[in-house]
Amino acid sequence: MSERSALTRLTGNGNGECGEKDCPNVYRTATGSFVVQGDVSDVFTPPAGEGLVEIPEAVLREAIRALGW
Repeated sequence: MSERSALTRLTGNGNGECGEKDCPNVYRTATGSFVVQGDVSDVFTPPAGEGLVEIPEAVLREAIRALGW
């Protein structure tokens, strides 16, 4: 598992909403995939080894802007 410092943070300015001053957020890995940090969702049970998080639309829009898409 990578350290969070190895990820590129696409959203947030450190005044987050999760009590740890760092989430919800979207990160990009060195290989170009994405890591999403947010509130755990129980909308359905994902397959073993997977998890669901829920993030506000504004966070996703911020990540898209950061990528210039």
